Amino acid sequence: MTRGSFDRKTAIQLGVGLAAILILKFVVLADRQPAVVAASESVPAAEARLRRVRELVATLPAREQQYKQAAADLESREQGILKADTAAQAEALIQERLHRVGLANGIDIRGLEDQKVKPLGNDYGLASVSVRFNCNIEQLVNFLAALANEPELFSTDEINVTGTTDAKKVIQVRLTLNGVVGKKLAQEKKTGGAL
Repeated sequence: MTRGSFDRKTAIQLGVGLAAILILKFVVLADRQPAVVAASESVPAAEARLRRVRELVATLPAREQQYKQAAADLESREQGILKADTAAQAEALIQERLHRVGLANGIDIRGLEDQKVKPLGNDYGLASVSVRFNCNIEQLVNFLAALANEPELFSTDEINVTGTTDAKKVIQVRLTLNGVVGKKLAQEKKTGGAL
């Protein structure tokens, strides 16, 4: 090895090493601190902002109390919503209530004519079940009063009463009963394809 080639190689290595050290120190491992900037607001503006924030903080307990009261009111009102995971379960629950209340009033409700779920406002749905049965007028009045006393939110959408020529004065009734359900059931897609 000659002395000149050794020095040139060493000088290149030394230069590359020194450049790597400088890059690491000043670029990669640099201690960066944000520059201090002057305040853009004046003291009176900062005091006004502080006053507004203090006023908002002072109203916070009253707002929390209003929220708790509204949440409790909503909870008590939503007690009557049908507790079902699917539209079919909601419809079956309405049908079961119709049968149970009907039997308690001496009415035999067996058939099911129509059932559907549709939206009710932005937050709820309405499950409907239509049935047809025969009874006396007193039984119908007692049946409707018993339905009104149920804890769920039921309403009658349609009542068709047809008289008969029967000596016992039996009437034919077609009744559509609605029950309030959660929004997700109203948005549930029906299974089955169209032909």
